Amino acid sequence: MYDAPAQLEKHVTQTDIKIAARNVQVYYGENHAIKDVDVDIVDKTVTAFIGPSGCGKSTFLRCLNRMNDTIDICRVTGDIRMDGEDIYDRRVDPVQLRAKVGMVFQKPNPFPKSIYDNVAYGPRIHGLARNKAEMDDIVERALRRGAIWNEVKDRLGAPGTGLSGGQQQRLCIARAIATEPEVLLMDEPCSALDPIATAQVEELIDELRANYSVVIVTHSMQQAARVSQKTAFFHLGHLVEYGETGTIFTNPVDERTESYITGRIG
Repeated sequence: MYDAPAQLEKHVTQTDIKIAARNVQVYYGENHAIKDVDVDIVDKTVTAFIGPSGCGKSTFLRCLNRMNDTIDICRVTGDIRMDGEDIYDRRVDPVQLRAKVGMVFQKPNPFPKSIYDNVAYGPRIHGLARNKAEMDDIVERALRRGAIWNEVKDRLGAPGTGLSGGQQQRLCIARAIATEPEVLLMDEPCSALDPIATAQVEELIDELRANYSVVIVTHSMQQAARVSQKTAFFHLGHLVEYGETGTIFTNPVDERTESYITGRIG
């Protein structure tokens, strides 16, 4: 069985449910991609979604901030609530929802703007600053939380695309948290990064859970074990097993989970 690192012993003390999903189905045209998913995402916790390619973990992640709305043939049914409110209610503005539920993608994707404007973009759209001084504070706070302030503070006017890959991803994390979200979704945030940059982003993820509910999709089981307190295993569109990361990796209930973790499927 997979050897769980010592960090797995960290138990989740915060039990507030941030996002509750019930009977979620996702269809791409005729293809039934997500089937009968029920899950409670806990606040101020890192939750990892693991599973083979094409198992539905990224598709489900995108349900949590309605990114699937941007795909014409995609249809989502079921009930997904954040703090008890239905995020698919027609009165909910997806743009406002995405300010509360930030997202970081697989490949760093800074805007072709300055480092400052990358971070200021969201707060500007949402009217979070009344003047330049307030915006300066928001940008600095986000870059500090993104653990990149000391590296860029003297070149905020330089293009974000000129940073290294790891720095770009931390800039994108800073950009995502600049709108003061409550949940941060990360779709394989380290898959395009080298080991040193990956370690920096993982350390940052661990720090971010003090303020946010973080949900991360990863193909790396070692990464899931290192950074998460809860793990969900997806297979063929089903959520097979969900629980404490230590339990999932050392004593899973379902045979399919054990087979994936030990490398027999996937």
